[in-house]
Amino acid sequence: MSNRSEQKTCHLQCRVNKYIVYSFELLLFPILLIAGTTDAAYAMAGQPGGAAGGGPQGTMAMLQSFLPLILIFVIFYFLLIRPQSKKAKEHKQMLENLKKGDKVMTNGGIYGIIEDIDTDSVTLKVGIKDDVKIKVNRGYIAGLRTKE
Repeated sequence: MSNRSEQKTCHLQCRVNKYIVYSFELLLFPILLIAGTTDAAYAMAGQPGGAAGGGPQGTMAMLQSFLPLILIFVIFYFLLIRPQSKKAKEHKQMLENLKKGDKVMTNGGIYGIIEDIDTDSVTLKVGIKDDVKIKVNRGYIAGLRTKE
């Protein structure tokens, strides 16, 4: 039964990854289109000596050349950097709120109940017998188990 739930989780994860890739492509296309039109505008201008005259045209040309890079950074921030930092913050908060008796899962896939908590490690009771205990670094706790 756990194999079926793992398949569902993998299927949902694949669908989310496809959605992220498609949305990124949709957002990237207008930026690349703008970048291509700015290059065409430079070629059509035909100014002798280039647009580096220091006047308003030189400043505007520089702004237009950096605009696609700025837009790409903004998109990366909202699609990758911000969600990842939010997830890390939630994980840190969860690790700080661990208490004795919580049912947890480690990054290695070990299920257990917290027996003892130190500043940097957690002792888990694992399995059916009470005498099986393992000590795990606190950072390797993946999350709390809600079902079971």
